[in-house]
Amino acid sequence: MIDKKLLEILVCPQCKGSLEYDQKSSELICQADHLAFAIRDDIPVMLVDDARQIPAE
Repeated sequence: MIDKKLLEILVCPQCKGSLEYDQKSSELICQADHLAFAIRDDIPVMLVDDARQIPAE
């Protein structure tokens, strides 16, 4: 689980847009850029090069 205060201040490093927390996959999702940022040991990995590309809905 990610801290709600941390989630409020984190933004996508590529577009600076908001992120959504996906508890099921333990990722932060940027809908605008279709990127998923992993959370490892309760620490978000906010590197665009390490983000997983997600399909557009």
